Amino acid sequence: MRFLPLALLLTVSGVATADEEEADTCLRTKIWAGYNDGWAVRTATSASLAEGDHRIYLVTMYAGNEYRLQVCGDANANDVDIVLHDANGTELMRDESDDREPLINFKPASTDTYYIAVYAGSLAKGQTKAGVAMAVTYK
Repeated sequence: MRFLPLALLLTVSGVATADEEEADTCLRTKIWAGYNDGWAVRTATSASLAEGDHRIYLVTMYAGNEYRLQVCGDANANDVDIVLHDANGTELMRDESDDREPLINFKPASTDTYYIAVYAGSLAKGQTKAGVAMAVTYK
């Protein structure tokens, strides 16, 4: 009996899976473009999220620096959102776009701990998960 590789089987059967690699590639393109403008990477990560799911990342940001929080979702994502909270959980900023590449620019008044929440707002019809990649860059 001959078995097909799982990736091929999922493609043939029409079931799509989250593609963190696609999201990472999109994000790396944005990061590399930012290097030319003096941006450096503070942190970068990826995850697979179901519709309505979120991941929260804890980051220390320093007064005097500018920060760019950016996310890329794979083709399974229709809308990905990013929200910045202070150490007390108070919402400071939110991406208002309805797309899969949200962005927030932030310049903290004081050095502190911040929480970055990445949400899978909506997925393409029939999809159960999306790959998302998030980076914090600074200059």
